[in-house]
Amino acid sequence: MSTKTAWIEREIAELTEQGLLINIRTIESPQGAWLSVDGHKVLNLCSNNYLGLANDPRLIEGAKRALETHGVGPAAVRSIAGTMDLHLELERRLARFKGVESVVTFQSGFNANLATIPALVGKGDLIFSDELNHASIIDGARLSRAEIIRFKHADPADLRRQIEASSTEGRRLIITDGVFSMDGDIAPLPEIYEIAREYDILLMVDDAHGEGVLGKGGRGIVDHFELHGKVDIEIGTMSKAFGVVGGMVAGRQIITDWLRQRARPFLFSSAMTAPDVGACLAAVDVLENSTEQVDRLWRNADMLKSQLRRMGFNTGHSQTPIVPVMLGEAPLAQQFSRKLFEQGVFAMAIGFPTVPKGMARIRVMNSAAHSQSDLEFALDAFEKVGKALGVIG
Repeated sequence: MSTKTAWIEREIAELTEQGLLINIRTIESPQGAWLSVDGHKVLNLCSNNYLGLANDPRLIEGAKRALETHGVGPAAVRSIAGTMDLHLELERRLARFKGVESVVTFQSGFNANLATIPALVGKGDLIFSDELNHASIIDGARLSRAEIIRFKHADPADLRRQIEASSTEGRRLIITDGVFSMDGDIAPLPEIYEIAREYDILLMVDDAHGEGVLGKGGRGIVDHFELHGKVDIEIGTMSKAFGVVGGMVAGRQIITDWLRQRARPFLFSSAMTAPDVGACLAAVDVLENSTEQVDRLWRNADMLKSQLRRMGFNTGHSQTPIVPVMLGEAPLAQQFSRKLFEQGVFAMAIGFPTVPKGMARIRVMNSAAHSQSDLEFALDAFEKVGKALGVIG
């Protein structure tokens, strides 16, 4: 054993013993309701392909067209020679779809957070951050070197207390997820907006799991709460409901103009590829022209959630198509996931550090691609495994 890496071996052994070692499975097919995983055909209840667009023929055709007209890689960062007319078209289309002044796109939703937070606040400034915010928000906040003040999850009263107890001569920023990815609950954005307005603080919401899900035709949490023009910054992703890859910052023109000058992933990392942009444009077309997929997603979610609860499963406080089946300890969650896989259902266990210790779960993700019979197949598997492991009676 190399002494230089002995500590890694000890850490991995400890993770294995605690049931926290991540088992990374291999997908051998396009994303869809059913997948080929590690050589097995299984029902997909794992991916964030909310609207079933990841293998949609319209998006594939959009990617092909962009490939033929603009090639593959951008070969440069956006600020030097990597901004194509396709990027600008996508940003204009997304701004219209979201009902905002302006949009700037990034390589991923994670990058959008890393780009935005350090460009808006720095040393001597304050960030008020929901305690359950996504890792990309946490990392972006750390990179900014601003002081981070956490407020209790989805608790506007505690946010107000934290603001009133703080003091700074610098800038201030409130950040919250819109939909919390592990619990499926929605931020109380109207109340948070009122506090931001009262204290004149910039307000930023990460809508990664609201894009394509909440609001009219999937326009997101700001549309859902009719807060257009009131939220300063919306972070979004095109790797979930949009079915492709990429991130966006939507909001006021002055902010997106500033990000084009100071956001490091914009200045120092190559732009989104042309095929990805072409597929994203096709996804916007789909969402602008019909609410069919969004409506089907919610019907499927309501059916799956209600039936799991009827069986006796604890599905937490989800208000969205994210359905956490709460199991408690990580070894039980991993065993439950393995048993589901044997029954033909792919649903991964989620444990620490993604969620707090003692809060392990199966994160169930249905989509608009699932049929009624698919969901019945899943429910049958959950019932069998739940009874076999003593989770339900």
